[in-house]
Amino acid sequence: MGSATETRVHYVTDARASQFTVQVSAGGLLSAFGHSPTIAIRDFSGAAEVDLEDISHSSLKVTIKPDSLAVRDDISDKDRREIERTMKMEILETDAYPEIVYECSKIDTNKAGEGQYSVTLNGDLTMHGITRTEPVTARVAMTGDSLRTFGTFSLLQTDYDLKLVTIAGGALKVKNELKFSFNIVARKKE
Repeated sequence: MGSATETRVHYVTDARASQFTVQVSAGGLLSAFGHSPTIAIRDFSGAAEVDLEDISHSSLKVTIKPDSLAVRDDISDKDRREIERTMKMEILETDAYPEIVYECSKIDTNKAGEGQYSVTLNGDLTMHGITRTEPVTARVAMTGDSLRTFGTFSLLQTDYDLKLVTIAGGALKVKNELKFSFNIVARKKE
């Protein structure tokens, strides 16, 4: 095998050791009394091909099952069921769109120490039948046989033709911006 092959390492997400959440914010006249839920993304998988000689030539793919989204906050079971039902059936339409996929093969990198990098992923996000380029800034740390990446990013629901939920005749509504937070661990796979 050539040296190019030997410098590429395949990593697979360890979802149990990882956290991936979405913060939804409320707006409108009654937003001070409203709930801004944190949603846990429970079922996601990912794989990365990392070029150890030049991280910018790496690639990754993350797949989320939107039907796995769950409200993480301490709220009543009735409210939890209603928020989750609305999110899955009316907003994400998980029956018609069972996956959300982020694919990236263009990475801007800055070395931040031994095995540590600041990266900007310039990938394509496909959600609700729409694909858009979404840059994601993250920190990456590689140690031994594991890779850890963490960061935050935001996106607008209307960019993906997602319905903005309104309650109480518009006095309480979900804001367009969603804020994502991730701390993902991946393990080297032979």
